[in-house]
Amino acid sequence: MSLTVDDRLLDQARKGEVDDAAFLACVRTSLPYAWEVISDVVGRMRDGFADNQTPPPDEEARGQLLRALASDAMRGALERHFGVRLAFQNCHRVAAFAPSATDRYATFTSPRAQLLNQSPDLVDC
Repeated sequence: MSLTVDDRLLDQARKGEVDDAAFLACVRTSLPYAWEVISDVVGRMRDGFADNQTPPPDEEARGQLLRALASDAMRGALERHFGVRLAFQNCHRVAAFAPSATDRYATFTSPRAQLLNQSPDLVDC
């Protein structure tokens, strides 16, 4: 799952830095399922936290989440855009945290939380 980069954006990248707005427009267009899930999670944040526990409908959607959150550049741009910290477990559990929710973020991203979030249904995700 790769980004679909138009010629103008590619030329801009070749000449120098690309601003977050242009990069995020490319991410939003290329990875619509990932954008939708992250937007939804951020929109549902209460008390500095929200997450998605619904598995993606298919492998293409799962690939979009993996691509968006495995890339430091994409994750960083998404976090700056939405003003949150993002975390990820089990190929689909996207969580958003307020920047001040450091303890909750640390708990969610701990090895213990990852182990407790395992499921036989997710062995091949």
